[in-house]
Amino acid sequence: MKKPRAAVGRRAAVGRRCRKQASSQAGREKHALNSSQANPSVPDAGLAKRQEEVVLQASVSPYHLFRDTAEVTVFRESLLSWYDQEKRDLPWRRRAEGEMDLNRRAYAVWVSEVMLQQTQVATVINYYTRWMQKWPTLQDLASASLEEVNQLWAGLGYYSRGRRLQEGARKVVEELGGHVPRTAETLQRLLPGVGRYTAGAIASIAFGQATGVVDGNVVRVLCRVRAIGADPSSTLVSQQLWSLAQQLVDPARPGDFNQAAMELGATVCTPQRPLCSQCPVQSLCRARQRVEREQLLASQSLPGSPDVEECAPNTGQCQLCAPPTEPWDQTLGVANFPRKASRRPPREECSAICVLEQPRARGGARILLVQRPNSGLLAGLWEFPSVTVEPSGQCQHKALLQELQSWAGPLPATRLQHLGQVVHTFSHIKLTYQVYGLALEGQTPVTTPSGARWLTREEFHTAAVSTAMKKVFRVYEGQQPGTCKSSKRSQVSIPASRKKPSPGQQILDSFFRPHIRSDASRLNGTAQ
Repeated sequence: MKKPRAAVGRRAAVGRRCRKQASSQAGREKHALNSSQANPSVPDAGLAKRQEEVVLQASVSPYHLFRDTAEVTVFRESLLSWYDQEKRDLPWRRRAEGEMDLNRRAYAVWVSEVMLQQTQVATVINYYTRWMQKWPTLQDLASASLEEVNQLWAGLGYYSRGRRLQEGARKVVEELGGHVPRTAETLQRLLPGVGRYTAGAIASIAFGQATGVVDGNVVRVLCRVRAIGADPSSTLVSQQLWSLAQQLVDPARPGDFNQAAMELGATVCTPQRPLCSQCPVQSLCRARQRVEREQLLASQSLPGSPDVEECAPNTGQCQLCAPPTEPWDQTLGVANFPRKASRRPPREECSAICVLEQPRARGGARILLVQRPNSGLLAGLWEFPSVTVEPSGQCQHKALLQELQSWAGPLPATRLQHLGQVVHTFSHIKLTYQVYGLALEGQTPVTTPSGARWLTREEFHTAAVSTAMKKVFRVYEGQQPGTCKSSKRSQVSIPASRKKPSPGQQILDSFFRPHIRSDASRLNGTAQ
């Protein structure tokens, strides 16, 4: 069935009005800018910022904006009504809602927001609960040692977050009289590690400041609701998203609104397979309207027919539309938005690492750990002695032995055995560990210099070590007679020379290691 000619005409007219409004608005703003530049009496201060705002507005079609208060009101009311009924019961929300002391409430929100950066809610819950039990106030955290902080943070990833959180707590206690700054601006300016998003979240949730926030979930929601197809990581698009967030935030319930927007992105407007039928703002969603339009055009076989209201991506005027080089993918639906930013693949590095153990040490077997530098990757954490090597593997045995001897003195080179490898991916590094093991004879403890220590196996599992070190240790455990692997699989590749034991070794294995199985199918890990 073909569209009525009158309807097509109306849709075309609306589209022309959309583009005409954008053009006339751009003309007025450019004229204002040129007038101010021609007038020598206009002060230079703030001119660059005004120019930036003019350029931004001139390049954006009203199609991507909320142009009247009625739309904004509907969006707020629909989202908050949905949130009141569907919000998840999370420990940081309960703590913030029930806390009357503003500084303690801000601290509870602060800890949760830092932990939730780049980390899933399910992972954070247990860490957050243990953290708040151990350090329920800013004063408690400020008096803790960095070693304690790293120990509790171990396994959560992005370890600088914990260190900066403690630095911020110490600044509040020692320099700000125990009072957390009350606005997003002062939070971001005064507290280390607090960026624009975290500052806005604390200010809105803890103090009720009407300030918007933009995280990954909010980016996805806004890009779909307003059909923003340009790269969200670009400066111009990022500015527009923050502007939209500020326009939408409910002044009466700013904290709830910001949490609702994030909740919507996390549970309904998900990256893949979004639940559009459950979305409280689907009537305002331009991405959904685009899907319906594309489906209608496909069913009527009328490619290129005008639509009700649509931006004009082919004119090159709107910098919030997807570039012409990225056409609409019918199979993705609303997931065409936002545009996926191109990411650099992580650089690849290789390290030879050794679990050095004294099996017969007095008081039980002990393993050697050394502390990483106080800056850089995994700063301040403990690890097995290691050395960076070439992927080719040349000279890694000799280089690792020298590193071990610098910590533990003369060692028998013939006992250093290659056990397998672990591949662990950090945010920007894909690190392959060539895992070695060396067991020392005798009961005499080996003297260790500063920055190293011998721990029992039980102490190792509660120490401030990274997830990667726990994987390495599982490889070592899997090669020791009489030791069963943890139920949590290590991601390991066993060298061929160790895959086919002698008949005598097979008999021993059947007695000592009945439950060990190779797990070489999972080689790649991701930082938690």
